[in-house]
Amino acid sequence: MPDAEIRKVGLFTVREGRVLLCRKQQGKLILPGGKRELGETSLETLHREIAEELGSDVRLMEPTPLGTYFDRTAAEAPETSKTIEIELYGGLLHGVPQPSNEIHALVWFGDEDPWPSLAPSLSGQIFPDLIRRGLLRWKRLGPL
Repeated sequence: MPDAEIRKVGLFTVREGRVLLCRKQQGKLILPGGKRELGETSLETLHREIAEELGSDVRLMEPTPLGTYFDRTAAEAPETSKTIEIELYGGLLHGVPQPSNEIHALVWFGDEDPWPSLAPSLSGQIFPDLIRRGLLRWKRLGPL
């Protein structure tokens, strides 16, 4: 799927074995991050999106590229989903994240939490890959 219709930059950050995820008003859990604006680099996009979604007092520390993932977007009807590319960075957050802008809630998602609440890219591609690579130290590779 190299010709993705949507290209995003996402953040993978873990505290006490739990991954920070976002929920908009309705829908599946997604990574903090978003689409590039014209002329932005991936890291500029990530820093801007973190300030917009997690609060202006939150700062990204030690960003590290982790990979690029391709999947389908979460959609009510399969025919309305689009292809998505997520350029993933790992990093630490300085400050206390708070839902801001279009983000309705923040969730620290753990190994025991329900995988059906995740966006398809997380449950089908990203989390299984990060678990296999030892970057996410969970016992399972997918939904229960």
